Amino acid sequence: MRHTYRLNIACPDRVGIVAAVSQFLAQYGGWIVEANHHSDVSTNWFFMRQEIAADSVTVSLAELREKFALLAAEFNMEWTLLDAAVRKRVILMVSREAHCLTNLLYRWRSSEMYFDLACVISNHDDLRSYVEWHKVPFYHIPVTPERKPAAFAEIRRLFEDHAVDSIVLARYMQILPPDLCADFSGKIINIHHSFLPSFVGAKPYHQAAQRGVKLIGATCHYVTEELDAGPIIEQDVVRISHSHSIDDMIRLGADVETLVLAKGLRYHLEDRVLIHGNKTIVFSQ
Repeated sequence: MRHTYRLNIACPDRVGIVAAVSQFLAQYGGWIVEANHHSDVSTNWFFMRQEIAADSVTVSLAELREKFALLAAEFNMEWTLLDAAVRKRVILMVSREAHCLTNLLYRWRSSEMYFDLACVISNHDDLRSYVEWHKVPFYHIPVTPERKPAAFAEIRRLFEDHAVDSIVLARYMQILPPDLCADFSGKIINIHHSFLPSFVGAKPYHQAAQRGVKLIGATCHYVTEELDAGPIIEQDVVRISHSHSIDDMIRLGADVETLVLAKGLRYHLEDRVLIHGNKTIVFSQ
């Protein structure tokens, strides 16, 4: 894998942004190996993602950031400039269903997906032996009505102690409290077993069956204080018919969920997702 820096930009649109950024990078030897940009005409905002070969840059990353801050101020940019070689630290959260967890553990163990797995948190103890077989720390934190505040205080402590960049709800069937969602905004990713915004909340396949839908799907999105309403990263669907039972729909849906979550997490880890309001710009590859 080539060592790169990733530059992400969001700013009010105007003439000359691409030219200014390209000229800046060229000034310090920056070889752009991947370039993406998008102009949103409805909001008049501009979005850009650049990957720059790290070994081509003639100054340190810290110095490059310091110098770019001057250009960013001129264009009123929201921006990040990150070293792609630095692995993001991830916590996976799960309840009893293991299909999404299994898929992500395989991708992590095989190095097919590039991140450091800090631990797995669950509100049930069912998957402990499975997770610990992978030599990953497992924390069982029951969430009951009487101890819910204490449970989420412990979960917050784990987030902070592990200094995580990302939290993945891999079919974690508890609603996170609003303060946790707000404090970790843009870092918590959920897989919802429905093609949002349809059939929010519990048992979406049962809801879909009652409506006689012909497509079911899954949605990977960022978690916000409003249930199942955060910015969407990735979605996919599978066709069904009147002959499919609810069990069939759950089975087919599980396949879609694993792929959609893996795609969404990959885009997030590779800094391909820019959040603007409640929408995302995803520079997928």
